[in-house]
Amino acid sequence: MFKKAWLLKLLLNIWPPLRFAGIKVVKISADFRTAQVSLKLNIFNRNAVGVHFGGSLFAMTDPFYMLMIMGCLGDDYIVWDKSADIDFIKPGKGKVTADFLVTDALLKDIVAHTAHGEKYLPELPVYVKNEKGEVVAKLNRKLYIRKKKSA
Repeated sequence: MFKKAWLLKLLLNIWPPLRFAGIKVVKISADFRTAQVSLKLNIFNRNAVGVHFGGSLFAMTDPFYMLMIMGCLGDDYIVWDKSADIDFIKPGKGKVTADFLVTDALLKDIVAHTAHGEKYLPELPVYVKNEKGEVVAKLNRKLYIRKKKSA
């Protein structure tokens, strides 16, 4: 897939579903281990009561874990977003951010669970926070991961 994080960041920042929602990829580390995404409240992403539209908060967390883990594991694995849920904690106002972290422990866990061709469905939490660092929404992103069969 993508071998260069800077290229992935560029492409995601011009990808219409994120760009037109006002979602910005602030950073993706060269090793695909960390990323940050932000969303500023504007007329196009606010809801009827003047706070962030829930769909935009949801969209700002998709497809980052999938792409980051693909970047970490390489071409030997199938990685898909399987499902997600969102819990709205408080109204989102102003600028909100979401941080993503792929740890060594997570990668070791994935490799161990998929070593013999089994599928693995890890659930990864994502917290969307306001400028004060308060949690606005908590999401659980479930991935489908499987090692590709040898040819």
